[in-house]
Amino acid sequence: MAEILVLVDHVDGAVRKPTLELLTLARRLGEPSAVFLGPGADTATEVLGRFGARKVYVVDAPEIDEYLVTPAVDSLTQIAERTGPAAILLPSGPDGKEIAARVALRLGSGLITDAVDVTAGPEGPVTEQSAFAATYQVTAHVTQGVPVITVKPNAVAPEAAPAEPVIEKQDVTFGPASHAVRVLSRTPRERGDRPELTEADLVVSGGRGVNGAENFALIERVADALGAAVGASRAAVDAGWYPHSHQVGQTGTQVSPQLYLAAGISGAIQHRAGMQTSKTIVAVNKDADAPIFELADHGVVGDLFAVLPQLVDEIERRRS
Repeated sequence: MAEILVLVDHVDGAVRKPTLELLTLARRLGEPSAVFLGPGADTATEVLGRFGARKVYVVDAPEIDEYLVTPAVDSLTQIAERTGPAAILLPSGPDGKEIAARVALRLGSGLITDAVDVTAGPEGPVTEQSAFAATYQVTAHVTQGVPVITVKPNAVAPEAAPAEPVIEKQDVTFGPASHAVRVLSRTPRERGDRPELTEADLVVSGGRGVNGAENFALIERVADALGAAVGASRAAVDAGWYPHSHQVGQTGTQVSPQLYLAAGISGAIQHRAGMQTSKTIVAVNKDADAPIFELADHGVVGDLFAVLPQLVDEIERRRS
């Protein structure tokens, strides 16, 4: 079977969920091989094998952690040149998209970003993307070189397929550009008990209609009842009602959960660009003509301060 390279997204060896999704997608296309960059491969191997990785290519060089992005580009490019894969899959975050673009350029290959599905086709992997605020669904395939594809989180549910991976340590030659920008320090981001916004299956977001920072407590209450992450529109963030790190939109975080609940959000195209690929969209807005209802699968025309407490009560009632 054709080999499919998957770039592993991890924190000190703890494999993040998007990688498990990529391994699941890779099995549709061929035989998955994980590319693990940095320390912690011993910790990650069991998880990678459990989700189908037949090989784990490891680059544990100090450059990976000490410098920005380019060492990862060097590593993935050289591994691809040695192995001749049928495709390369990467997570669709800021780093993943930068690495993908630069690897595709070096390989002389085509690039597809922000795919929400990948399937096998007669001429190679076929991707699906949403475009123009979900007005169009686009299918595409790369026509030149090795397809390099970034995939949004929650594109597919991770499915286990146990394998015994072979670990192959790789020597990489790092070019001068790899040493251009050194990382001087790192500060871990504080995390609460809620899911990570980009990886959450459920997201509850508040917008201008929340009408104040103190009222985001209601959005948090709904999120906690559902076990969801909390998001916010650009208007809410710009007003200082919620941290910028929770902004959903074209200039914020792009999410693709199973359920997206938009409360008090009008649905401007900037916001829609960040959540349009959600599997199910529910909107609560007192303006019946709000653009968000054009995109929503289910909508409630009403005051969020009346609707959301009833929702929480119903969730708690059903769980009791």
